[in-house]
Amino acid sequence: MNVIFTCGGTGGHINPAIAVANLIKERNPGCNILFIGAKGHMEEQLVPKAGYRLECLPGSGLSRGKNLAAIKKNIKAVKCVFDAVGQCKKIIKDFKPDVIIGTGGYASFPALYAGSKLGIPTCVHEANAVPGLTTKMAANLADQVLVCFEESRKYYKHPEKVEVVGMPIRREFWVTDRQKAREELGIGDKPLLVSTFGSQGARAMNQMVAQLFALEQADNFPFHHIHAVGSFGWSWMPDLVKEKGVDLKKSSAIDMREYIYNMPTVLAAADVVIGRAGSGTCNEIAAAGVPCILIPSPNVTNNHQEKNARVLEAGGGAVVLLEQECTAQRVYKEIKDLLNDSRRSGCMSENLRKMAVSDSADRICRIAENLAAQKK
Repeated sequence: MNVIFTCGGTGGHINPAIAVANLIKERNPGCNILFIGAKGHMEEQLVPKAGYRLECLPGSGLSRGKNLAAIKKNIKAVKCVFDAVGQCKKIIKDFKPDVIIGTGGYASFPALYAGSKLGIPTCVHEANAVPGLTTKMAANLADQVLVCFEESRKYYKHPEKVEVVGMPIRREFWVTDRQKAREELGIGDKPLLVSTFGSQGARAMNQMVAQLFALEQADNFPFHHIHAVGSFGWSWMPDLVKEKGVDLKKSSAIDMREYIYNMPTVLAAADVVIGRAGSGTCNEIAAAGVPCILIPSPNVTNNHQEKNARVLEAGGGAVVLLEQECTAQRVYKEIKDLLNDSRRSGCMSENLRKMAVSDSADRICRIAENLAAQKK
């Protein structure tokens, strides 16, 4: 069986595809897997690290603006899409896939469109309750549309093609041993705080974390702190931290990275995690059972991150703070409250694991296998 995954832009699109690819490969040892992504995005790092071949398309995102610059950008983007469709047709003819799976991002639409025109079975997975523009367009072409939430069905023109499968995450989030993870990270007996605000980062949240580092230093570093800056903040945040009086070279309790590539290990070792509330993040946290402080992004369509966060909050697994509430002092208090109340943290961990969907990747694998069988 030959399978193409098409995804990109952010970890929220790429990691679910990798999770499904890993399981398909395990279930079908002789299968061939190819990823199609876009140049200049995170898939160029994450996909090869996962051991998969990647073909990249030239890309230009759409602008929602109405000024001349935005119009010019969108004209360029449309041309890129047409060029990408042609490139995808060539890739598909060479690779001869039995099924194409899209999980979102710029590259998904050209690859799914090209595949449908060439008669290849296709399916698209949407992580959020309300579909984005790419998914809406791709859903009209796809043989099946896979969603995380039952209430999402109403947003599609062909609800009969929609199947609820949850959010696929890598198996490691379920099975990584906490003690082995802590030994691998070399963090000793201190609690571990993990903070990350998406693969690209968030300026306001990185600024808050820089101040948080200073509070931790003033408190004699009561816990280890691993922070993922994201691609946008990696160039300027070290200088900001230095301005706050924290010397990262001398502060062994702080581990600041551009991106956390070993997230299953890090979450298994963690005592508290702070982050955004994308569907992938919420499901990874739930599977690992880590008490969390979620700060939904205010800059997303239909406020879907707050909706995700409130689900975990209602289930007793999360503290939810809106971005405008997030002073470093407020967040630091919430962190210490969780670390100092083992009973509360234990209940949150248990509640999170109850909410996680454990067989999402398996469901998507079965759907992909059935579509591939229909082609034959």
